[in-house]
Amino acid sequence: MSTVELTKENFDEVVSTNDFVLIDFWADWCGPCKMFGPVYDRASGEHQDLVFAKVDTEAQPELAAAFQIQSIPTLMIVRDKVAIFAQPGALPGAALEDVIAQARALDMDEVHKSVAEARQNS
Repeated sequence: MSTVELTKENFDEVVSTNDFVLIDFWADWCGPCKMFGPVYDRASGEHQDLVFAKVDTEAQPELAAAFQIQSIPTLMIVRDKVAIFAQPGALPGAALEDVIAQARALDMDEVHKSVAEARQNS
């Protein structure tokens, strides 16, 4: 599956209509982003049941600001409309596979319960 280019116009729709979205925040001038790109693309071919998306931080500064992206590349994972992972840095293939496996293994009922409790207590 090819990656989806996220913009401020389609972001909410993509994230709300898909259960598992990986998002690569990147820029064309970024050396580590260029190193991570092929790793990310390979993973998208191996996990065709997941949505792999990219945000060009130069073209979409509002999205980068909304998620407080201060270093690129940054990988974010959203499951069931909840951001469950965000980490800057270019991951090697094995590390990306490990992150995906851990994200798949999360009990989202527990995550939603924790989010609800945190909102209630704030």
